[in-house]
Amino acid sequence: MTKVIDSVPTWTELRKTSFLKDKKIGFVPTMGALHEGHRSLLRLSRLENEISVLSIFINPTQFDDPVDLKNYPQEFEKDLELAKSEGVDVLFCPTASEMYRDGYAYKVQENNFSKKLCGQFRNEHFDGVLTIILKLFQLVKPTRAYFGEKDYQQYLLVAGLVRAFFLDVEVVPCPTIREISGLALSSRNKRFNEDGLKKASQFFSHLSSELTPSEISQKLEQEGFEVDYIENVEGRRYGAVKIDDVRLIDNVKL
Repeated sequence: MTKVIDSVPTWTELRKTSFLKDKKIGFVPTMGALHEGHRSLLRLSRLENEISVLSIFINPTQFDDPVDLKNYPQEFEKDLELAKSEGVDVLFCPTASEMYRDGYAYKVQENNFSKKLCGQFRNEHFDGVLTIILKLFQLVKPTRAYFGEKDYQQYLLVAGLVRAFFLDVEVVPCPTIREISGLALSSRNKRFNEDGLKKASQFFSHLSSELTPSEISQKLEQEGFEVDYIENVEGRRYGAVKIDDVRLIDNVKL
């Protein structure tokens, strides 16, 4: 049975009990609106650990656009059913006032890779991501934490955070789960209508082609995409675009 914990003090007390103490804990941090990609992370967590913990927290500090935060899909009842179906032991869903009781006076900053790619276009986005991940790691104290490779820049930054602060957690990258069209699964995909999904699928098609980044950008713009970047970095091609007011990111190994 999935325990639902909606406050930090309740979680802290549970973390001290024999239910969690001295157990191998797998952790999947999310912002909800769960899909098959999240399901794959939860299944691996369940397979590799004694206890599986899922967090749902729409983190306000990683949104550079208030409209994007307002429109982010919230489907708690559906998320809870998915968590139960995957045998999640604990669903942790704290409030923003608890997680930022300091008013975001303290934050984590990375001053190199976080300023590139998505960091060029989403001001302080990764400050918010790394800050909330550190807070969650401190509370959950997981053995392993699972991150989808769709957000590969985020995965690398979280892995760097763990190394920099000597955190006792293994960060596990998990393959991107895609639609038949190749479009990477994302909570934001729920904002597309059927025609929008068809258009969005061209993003991966072009990103994974043999064309150069500049040629890919040109093709995408011709098809109505607003391109933030298409860049090759250390053997991987990263891209971020917007179509129908929905921002998509993806990457492929070269």
